[in-house]
Amino acid sequence: MQFFLEPLHYEFFRHGLIAAVLVGALCGLVGVHVVLRGMSYVGHGLSHAAFGGAVIGFVLNFNFYIGAGIMGLFAALLINQLTKNRKIKSDAAIGIVTTAIFALGVAVISQQRNLNKSLEAALFGSILGITDSDLMIIGLVTAATIIIMFLSYRPLLFATFDQETAQVFGIKTEALQLLFALILTLSVIVAINIVGVTMIAAALIMPAMTARMLTDRFGLMQLYSVIIGVMIGAGGMFLSYFFNIASGATIVLFGAAIFCFSVMVRHVRERIALQANFHRHGNLIHSHPLNSERHNHDHTIGANEDVKKRAHTDPPDTNR
Repeated sequence: MQFFLEPLHYEFFRHGLIAAVLVGALCGLVGVHVVLRGMSYVGHGLSHAAFGGAVIGFVLNFNFYIGAGIMGLFAALLINQLTKNRKIKSDAAIGIVTTAIFALGVAVISQQRNLNKSLEAALFGSILGITDSDLMIIGLVTAATIIIMFLSYRPLLFATFDQETAQVFGIKTEALQLLFALILTLSVIVAINIVGVTMIAAALIMPAMTARMLTDRFGLMQLYSVIIGVMIGAGGMFLSYFFNIASGATIVLFGAAIFCFSVMVRHVRERIALQANFHRHGNLIHSHPLNSERHNHDHTIGANEDVKKRAHTDPPDTNR
């Protein structure tokens, strides 16, 4: 036990662990909506836009979060505006807007002699450099997101699966889109210091996709995703300490390993369910859907016999 408690003696590790847990929970919660809305590419794009904003803010002597937040929100609103008439698809709008802002940031950097440490941290992540003010901002964003998601649970759920029907029922989907864009932008910005611009998409998507492998129910998926996000953040931090590997990369790799494990678990569960529904007719072994009580099909019996066809009705499953 002392071996595992050793890293907690260091303040930088405690700060990093708290930040990783908070960001893991935040990304897990927001990531469910990102995945179900088919917006996986948005997180990656917004991180690039936020980096461009951070660079411009640095040149203008703005706070890192202010520059990144303004530009990230601007990119999200611009993407939403461009795709409103559906003539421009979302992936094209994301690619154009975020790449242009990122290129602007790179152009500004090229004019600077030295790369600021905060900008370097934004590129590759610097979780061990988390300060008390960073923790406060991450905590406020996480708490605000949880409250907003809780209060807007049903409208967000409705708009996620069927936006047009939600409009018919009087839900202000455009306002919800703007609200979700704000939440996603803030989540991306606070997560940048943890895993960096290059790996932010993985931090958003992996907890949600792992939860998706374990359940088909939306409520449980959100709960599992938050728990998995916390596990990935905390587990990645301890592994990075013991193996002396970059924390952001270790968190993402640990998340990828958990996702692969969840895929294997789902595959095994499906195989078990399939085996449970196998039954034999002569030399033919097959299965039927769980809700199938009556079915008709043809059988081929014997390799050297004439082809014989028969239809039959299976008795209902009394164990269900």
